[in-house]
This record gives sequence, structure tokens and C-alpha cells, in this order.
Amino acid sequence: METKNNELQTVAEAIGPIEFTGLRLTAPPQYAAGVPAVKIALEHAMREMGLAKSIATLSKLNQKEGIDCPGCAWPDPDHRSNLGEFCENGVKAIAEEATNKRVTPTFFEKYSVKEMSQWSDFKIGKSGRVTHPMILREGDTHYTPIAWEEAFEIIGQHLQLLDNPNQAIFYTSGRSSNEAAFLYGLFARKLGTNNMPDCSNMCHESSGAGLFQTLGIGKGSVTLEDFQYADVVMVMGQNPGTNHPRMLNALEKCRQKGGKVVSVNPLKEAALVRFKNPQEVKGVVGNGAAISDFYLQIKINQDVALLKYIMKRLIEIEQEEGNVIDWDFIRENTNGTENLFKDLSQYTKAELIEKTGLKVGEVEPIVTLLAQKKKVIICWAMGLTQHKNGVDNIRECVNLLLLKGSIGVQGGGTCPVRGHSNVQGDRTVGITHHVSPKLNAAFERTFHFKPPTLEGLDVVHCIKAMYEGKAKVFMALGGNFLSAASDTNYTAKALQNCDLTVSVSTKLNRTHLVTGKTALILPTLGRTEKDASDGKSRFVTVENSMGRVHRSVGRIAPASEHLMSEPEIVSRIAKSYFKEDFSIPWNRLGTDYDFTRSKISEVFDGFKDYTERSKKSGFDLPNHTRRGDFSKLPGGVAKFSINQLPDHDLKEGEFLMMTIRSHDQYNTTIYGLDDRYRGIFNERRVVLINPKDIEDLRLKANEIVDLKSDYNGVERKAENFIIVPYEIPQGNLASYFPEANVLIPNDQFATISNTPISKSVRVSIVKK
Repeated sequence: METKNNELQTVAEAIGPIEFTGLRLTAPPQYAAGVPAVKIALEHAMREMGLAKSIATLSKLNQKEGIDCPGCAWPDPDHRSNLGEFCENGVKAIAEEATNKRVTPTFFEKYSVKEMSQWSDFKIGKSGRVTHPMILREGDTHYTPIAWEEAFEIIGQHLQLLDNPNQAIFYTSGRSSNEAAFLYGLFARKLGTNNMPDCSNMCHESSGAGLFQTLGIGKGSVTLEDFQYADVVMVMGQNPGTNHPRMLNALEKCRQKGGKVVSVNPLKEAALVRFKNPQEVKGVVGNGAAISDFYLQIKINQDVALLKYIMKRLIEIEQEEGNVIDWDFIRENTNGTENLFKDLSQYTKAELIEKTGLKVGEVEPIVTLLAQKKKVIICWAMGLTQHKNGVDNIRECVNLLLLKGSIGVQGGGTCPVRGHSNVQGDRTVGITHHVSPKLNAAFERTFHFKPPTLEGLDVVHCIKAMYEGKAKVFMALGGNFLSAASDTNYTAKALQNCDLTVSVSTKLNRTHLVTGKTALILPTLGRTEKDASDGKSRFVTVENSMGRVHRSVGRIAPASEHLMSEPEIVSRIAKSYFKEDFSIPWNRLGTDYDFTRSKISEVFDGFKDYTERSKKSGFDLPNHTRRGDFSKLPGGVAKFSINQLPDHDLKEGEFLMMTIRSHDQYNTTIYGLDDRYRGIFNERRVVLINPKDIEDLRLKANEIVDLKSDYNGVERKAENFIIVPYEIPQGNLASYFPEANVLIPNDQFATISNTPISKSVRVSIVKK
């Protein structure tokens, strides 16, 4: 027998191999989707699922009585396409889950944890579906099978041994259903802790914080239908072609109706240039449709400077011509206008433009457009949220919309585009580390216990607690926590410091290989799979990015007879811990989803007749901002805010780096090694850099370098990255995550939201 498993993990094993796989470069294409996307999607499906299963899943994907795609949270249209209501990356996501490959007890017997940890994330993920509950006991080198009852008993025992409930952490991935997340949150509160970090902490937390402060709700205000009525859609810090391709349909329809699309992104993304809709003739044999009327390749994280410039110019035009700013809306619905105008007066237009890296001639057409139009939608993703000033970025977007009176009108409003398919739903049904007296009162009224009142830990602070030995049990409801989190080595050590780590998972991932002293993998049903209890079919529900709740029904046979649904797993853990305490009917909550939904409707507003209303197209949750109602805010009005320009404090020789996804990737799941829309094939260890910067550094294309970050005297290094010349602003870099996550410090995060600075990391390039 080898040494204890927590001693096996070295730095390299936490990160994965740093060898190359064979880079091939081509010119980036000038369009997205089309026939190539269909061909590649079907190849993925056939390779992973075979013909029969591919037909069974794809024919029901995103249909009203079918499977909700786990690939993203973009809403489904009321009228679904008979040709298929899915995109290339949605097919890849389904193929990954419904794969015919299996990770059985024999597989774990063959491969040690140490050996598997030396594989790439791509190879780990391609191993297949986990078929049995597995345990890595303290001192062992291999996972071994464990009976479900024993697994639940071990979790219960570890929780009983804690000095206090706040030594336990309950992480949630956005893949989980409303039913599972609700029970998970109920269990944590009944246990006595609000330590409920969520994947949103790492991604869209800045959106929720900024929107809640200014508009009184942490969700967007628009519906899918609004895109057809919008005069202008601004797409900021977002790459829909890879991350939520079905959004391209909405942008195409906006332009067909006469609307204009403005894209703001440091990289020129193919999907924001031209889109070939494979369900239309022109998308097959024609040139497709142009998407962006204007494309601003802004420097990383200079969006506040751009928005301030635009607002200064709109104020100037208002003073000269009038009819630009909606004064009636402002007087009736907002406060803080004078402070906003005073703040804008501090900056010159020249200094703002200089910070953006853009030219006046590039921005002025957008100013002219916005001066003439009222129905404006601003969409964004992590390109705005994952910065030290992420909340400021969101609030400045709101400032522009309030100035134009573009919130609470058809065709205008806020549109944060979530990645995970139910991250918004998880929050809605109670997954939050924040304390809400109203929510606590609702739980107490429904379940007759007093929920904890101590603020819980978010992701970065739960990692810190584990690292410092203040948290002993870590449980993840889905996700790949180690690869998703910042500061990979620090996070790995934090997990290793735990007495127990538990992963509720469908597939093998790196978090299963860098573990606490004891580790459990609890295999669960996927979205695609039939979920039944006592022969009765069940369905779960999710909430999309625009606040609509609807059902998801699995259609194929489970990958193994030993799988258990997430609600059942959570309820069985709770029952194992609380034993003879029958005050909460855990068994029924875990098996009778209708009953669980009835309890959700008792705790949360807007869920009346939940089960029936979630069928077909589902139902929209209350959203006062959508109606132009700001009465929930202090004073009953929306808030203009004062936001500062970012200060990255770049030293000589330093660059600002953002982490990005490849096109063959969804979060930490790597579908393949190609980034087709950027012309990068068969390699992930690359750094995208402006050709002029390559020349100034006396480097060469394809040269191998290391990347280094230095914060507060702590140096972090990412080894073996290949220089790739790319159209990106000078002084900026881009690299894929999770490979570059090792450079992101755990103690550097957004003010207020605590979201890691994954899109604006100071780095230097070190020659080999």
C-alpha cells in the first residue's frame, strides 16, 4: 500500500499534465454555426451515444415535454423548432452526460487516485459515467465500492463529530434541479449553518449584487420576446457563439426587425460577426446573417470608461438638441441623477477614450444610435462580472439604461446571461450564504425550526476556511469544484485539509482525485435519464436565465441501476444525520417531488400551483423591474450609482490576462481540444497575445513561455504555454481555464460580490 492519499497529491497532480498535445493554427473563421456545427455536433453525439440514444435524446432536447439542456440557461422560445431546439454545444453537453462509457468498480480497481490525477481534465472527463457509490478511505490508494446506506452513515457520523455546524460546507452547482437545491438548503439550515457557497459566487454574483442595489432584484428584467422589440442590443463581455449559441437566434431576429447590435469584447468572436443559422436556407447555402452592426474591441475591463464616455456624450447632445434623456422616467422612478452628472463631469472624454483603447470614431456611431433610441437591452456575462470592480461594471450598465428610461419597457432592460442551466433557480429556492430574515421566517413557518442567523461562507471564504482547518466536511452537489475555483494549488490544499469530501456527480472529475482524508463519490441521475419511484415517473424543474420555471423530464434509461436522484441523495443524508428526529418528512421530500414543490410554494412567493404550472412552457416568476416597479427599494425608486474607473496597477512588463473558454468546452468540462472559432486546434496550453507585444518582447509565435502572477508577494506560475499571435488589444492576454486558474489569487476578488478576478489577472511572461 502506498502513502496516505492526501500525501499523494503534488502540485502537478492538482493541475494536471503540462505536456503539449500538438498545436495547429488556422485563420479564425468569419462566421459561426452553419453546416460545420451540425456535422461536428452529430459526430460528438454518435461517438458518445450511438444512433438510437442520440435520436432519443436530441428529439426531446428543450422540447416542452422533454429534457432541459444542461449546457446553458438561455430560455426556450414558446414555439419550438421541429428540426431540433438545440445548438452544437448543447449536443456536446448531452453527449457527455448520456455517453455509453462507464466508470465501474473495475475501473477504479485498475487505476489508482495518483495515476488518474496525472491525466488531463479532458481524459478524466472522457472516462465515462460513474456507476456505483465509491469511497476512498483514509490511507487507501484506490476507490472501492460502498453500499449507499454505509455512505450515508459515514456522512452522518462526520457531521455529528463536528464541533459546530459551521465546520461543514455545502456547495451547489447550477446543474442541480430546484427540488434538489431546495432540499439541500433545507438540510444545511436545519443542521445549523448558512455555509452554502454556490457556483454563482464564481461567476454572476456581481450581477446579482449590482442589480439588487440599483433595481431591487438580482435578476435581469427582459424576456426572450423583448429582443424582437429592441432598438439596440449591447452585448458586453460575452461570447454567445460558444457559451449560449441559441442566443444568436434572438440577435438575428432583433436585426431582422430593424434593431441594431453593438458588441463590446476584447476579442473578435466569430459568432458576433456572422451567424449561419443551420435551420434556414441561407444558413446552409448562403452567407448567413451579420450579427454586429458595431464591434468595439475594448481593452480588458475598461467597460466603465466606455459607458462613462457614452453617457457624457449623451448629456452633451441632450443639452444641445434635447429628447435624448428620458427626464419623465428619471423624475418618477429614480434618484441620484445629480450625483451621476457630477461624477461624469470629473472625467474628460479624452482620458476615458484613452483607457478603452478605442478611437473616438469607433464609439461615436454608438453614441449617435443611443441618442436616437429608447428601447435598449444590455446583455453581459463573465467579461463584466469577474473583476475587482465587477459590481461597478453592472451598476454602470444600469446607469445608462436608467438615463434612457430603458427599464420596464418592452424591448429594453437588463440581461445577465447565465451559464449554468439552473444557477438562477438554485438561488431562487434558497441556496445562499446570505441571511434573509424574511426567508428564515418562511422556513420556520413551514418546517417549525429556527434557521441559523450567522452569515455563511461564499466560495472564496469557504476555501480559506478549509485551508486554515476551520472547516472539516465539504460536500458538493454537482460541479468540479477544484478545477472551477481560483488559485488551484491553494484550493487543492484546502480540500486535502478536510476530514471528509463528498461529491454528488454523474462523471469523474479532478475534484474526485484531490480529496479530504476520506472521500465519497455518490453517483446521481443526469437530466437525460428517466427518474422513477415505485414505478411512477417523476420530473424536476429548473429556472432559465430570464426567470421562467419549467419542467425537465428524463427520457433514456439510467447509466446504472445503482444511481440515485439528487433529491433522494440529499434526503437520505439528512435522514442519516437526524435519525429519530421526524419533524421534517425527509423520506417523502426525497421521493415525492410534487410534495417537495408544494413546500417550495409555501416558502417562496410566486410558486402557487407549482407542479401544474411548470408543465408545457412553464411560468414566469414575479419580477417587479420588468413592470417598471421599483417600490421594493428604499424610497420606492431605482438608484443611480457612482462607479470608479478600475486601477489595475500594472507594473512595467506586466499584462492583464483574462481566462476564457474554448469552443470545445463548457465550464470545466472539456469536450475536445479544438477552439474552432478562434482557429486553434488540438491544444489548450496557449496564450493569446497581440503581434506587436510579441515583437516588443522579442518573442516568436509558437514559442513556449511560463506565465507568472505576483500578488502581495506571493508568486504563482503556470508553466508551458505556447505564444499564439491574436487580434487582442495590446497589453492584454487571454488563456483558457482551468489551465490558467493557478494564476488567480484566492484573496483577490470583486468588492461586495467576492467573485474571483478571473478576467483581469496581472501577469508577466517568463521566457523558458
